[in-house]
Amino acid sequence: MAENLARKLNTETNQEIKTIPTKEKALYGFGDFGNGFMFDLGQSYLMHFYTDVAGISAVAAAGVFSLTKIFDAFMDPLAGSLIDSRAAGPRGKFRPVMMLSAIILAVLTVVTFTMPNLSMGGKIAWAYGTYMAWGLVYSFTNVPYGSLASVMTRDVGERSFMASTRQAGSIGAQLVTGVAFVPILAMFSSPKIGYPVTAAIMAFIGIIGFFICYKGTKEHIKVENAKGKEKASAKDYFKVVFTNRPLWCLVLMTLFTISAMNTNNAMMIYFCQYNLGHVGLQPIINFIQMGSSVVGITLIPFLVRRFGKKKTAMAGLLIGVVADGLNFVIPTNIYSFIVLVSIGYAALAISNGVTWAFVSDAIDYGHWHTGVRKEGVTYAAFNFSRKIAQSLAAIVSAGVLAATGYIANAHQTAGTLLGIKGTMTLYPAVALLLAAIIIGVLYNLSDDKFKNIANDLNNGRWEKGTF
Repeated sequence: MAENLARKLNTETNQEIKTIPTKEKALYGFGDFGNGFMFDLGQSYLMHFYTDVAGISAVAAAGVFSLTKIFDAFMDPLAGSLIDSRAAGPRGKFRPVMMLSAIILAVLTVVTFTMPNLSMGGKIAWAYGTYMAWGLVYSFTNVPYGSLASVMTRDVGERSFMASTRQAGSIGAQLVTGVAFVPILAMFSSPKIGYPVTAAIMAFIGIIGFFICYKGTKEHIKVENAKGKEKASAKDYFKVVFTNRPLWCLVLMTLFTISAMNTNNAMMIYFCQYNLGHVGLQPIINFIQMGSSVVGITLIPFLVRRFGKKKTAMAGLLIGVVADGLNFVIPTNIYSFIVLVSIGYAALAISNGVTWAFVSDAIDYGHWHTGVRKEGVTYAAFNFSRKIAQSLAAIVSAGVLAATGYIANAHQTAGTLLGIKGTMTLYPAVALLLAAIIIGVLYNLSDDKFKNIANDLNNGRWEKGTF
C-alpha cells in the first residue's frame, strides 16, 4: 500500500511532459499511407497476378506466399538488431533507414508484378526470388517506422491519436489501391503491361507518403539504458523479448487479426469475380468497406479515453466475429454482403489501430522491466507475428482454392464458390474470436499500470533501479 501511495505521489508530482504538435502526430500516419501503396498491392493482387496472368497454379502460388513470408519473418529480427545497433544521428536513429529502404522497396514492388517469358519452373523461381527480396527490404522499412512511434512520445493519449492516424493511413492506402488499381489496370490491353505500370504508379505515391512522414516527424525521447547495460549482450536481447508478456499477447493476437484481414483482402477479387459475377464490383465494395473503416478509426481516441485500449480492441474484435459469421450464414446477396463486410472490416480496423498503441507500450514495458531498451528488436518480434500471419493467410486462401478445384478464368463449381465464401467470412470470424480471447484473458498491461511505468521511465527509473 505504501509503495502504491508513493508511486501515486510520484505520478502526481511529476513534471508535465511536453506534448508534440498535432500536425506531427498526424504526419506520422503518412508512413503507413505510403507503406500501404506497396504492401497492400502484394496482399490484394499479387496472388491474382500469379494465378490468372503468370499462369502459376494456386498450389505453387500458395508456396510462394507462405514460404517467403516465413523467410521475411526471420529477416525482421535481423533488421531490428542492426537498426538498434545504430547510433542516433542528426536526423535520428530510425527515420533515415526508413526513408532509404522505402525508395528501394518501391522499385522492388514493380519488379514483383513483372514476369519474364520463362518456363513454369523459371516463373516460380522468379516469383520466389523477387518476393523474398521485396520482403527483406520491407523489414528495413517497416521496423524503423514502427519503432519510431515509441521515441516520439510516451503519453497514452498521444499514442492513441498516433495509432488512429497510422491506421487511417493504412486504411486510406487500402481505399485508394482497392478502388483505383483495377480501373487503371483495365486501361491496358495486356495485363502483363498493366500490372507493372499500375504498380509503379502506386509505388511512387508510396514514396511520397514516406517522405511526408520523414520530414514531418522527430525523435523526441532520449533513450537511456540501465547502468552497466549500455552495451547490451545477446542475453539482454533475449530477455527484452522473451520476458515481455504484453508483447507475446500481441504476437498471438496478431497471428489471427492479420491473417483474417489478409484473407479478406486476397479473396475479395475472387469473390467479386466468381461469387458475385463481376470483377468490376471489387473497387466499389472496397470503396464502401474502406470508407467505413476510415470513419471507424476516427473514433479510436474517443473510445480509448472512454473505455481504455483493451476494451476498445475487444469490442472491435467481437463485432467483427458477429458480422463475418452472419455473412457466412446468410445466402450470398450483394447488399447484405456489403453491409456486413463493411461492419466487420471497420470493427477490425479499430482493433488493429489500437494495436499500434499497444506495441509502443510493450516497447516501454520491456525497457522498464529489463533496463535495456531495444525498440527495433521488440518491434521486430511483433512484426514477426504479422509475417507469419500473412503466410497463414496465403496458405488458407490459396490452399482453399486448390482444395476446392479452382480453375483460373473458368466457371467455378459450387464447392469452389463455397470455399471462396468461407475463406472470406467464416475464417475471419473464427480467427477474430480467438484474438478476442487472447487479449481478454492474457493481456495484463492496463492503461493505469502503463502510466506508472511511463512515469518511472520519464524520471530515470526502471523496475530494479535507475538509469
